[in-house]
Amino acid sequence: MRHIVILTGAGVSAESGLGTFRDQDGLWTKYDLEDVATPEGFSRNPALVHGFYNARRANCLAASPNAAHAALARLQDAFNGRVTLVTQNVDDLHERAGADDVIHMHGTLPGALCAVCDHRWPAPASMDYLAACPSCGGPDTRPDIVWFGEMPYRMEEIYTALQDADLFVAIGTSGTVYPAAGFVAEAHAVGAQTLEINLEPSTTNGLFDHARIGPATKTVPEWVQDILRQ
Repeated sequence: MRHIVILTGAGVSAESGLGTFRDQDGLWTKYDLEDVATPEGFSRNPALVHGFYNARRANCLAASPNAAHAALARLQDAFNGRVTLVTQNVDDLHERAGADDVIHMHGTLPGALCAVCDHRWPAPASMDYLAACPSCGGPDTRPDIVWFGEMPYRMEEIYTALQDADLFVAIGTSGTVYPAAGFVAEAHAVGAQTLEINLEPSTTNGLFDHARIGPATKTVPEWVQDILRQ
């Protein structure tokens, strides 16, 4: 096996205290997604949007990588081949665990973006909707997050990796959000083996060749150990 492509979702970070969309009492339940996760919502009320992402950023900063993050970083370091790590998550726990060149297809909470000139820079712990872009001075500074209706980042790079994959693994993702939900089909099309690792079977579970069901902090380290033994 030469190349493993891994997609991680919210289930990888849930055991670090970062909630998923479906948590009954999570941060997302207190907001309408149309108001805080769309370009239109940002245009209507940038202060509300920044307040929401400031809260998410604080939650992220208070969290620590768990055993699943650490195992994936170890796999990248020790595997005798290539490991491409793609995440739907906007936290930086993979990096803090030691992973390299993580593809954040939905952006990152530690990043800031200018909606005028596309300049990017490290976000402060609390972003002010009145703050000017440090590059062009424009007023439309926003979190570097891909909102609903926007194109995910680095898609060409992701599809190129999938076309070269021997094994595609989806970890902690529901399989309901496209284009990521279609990655398993892309991998199958080139003959790659596919594996789902999840707390419970996802909506696309039937498309995978194999599955490991259980908490990420248990199943991911066990799987990584098995791969490194081969």
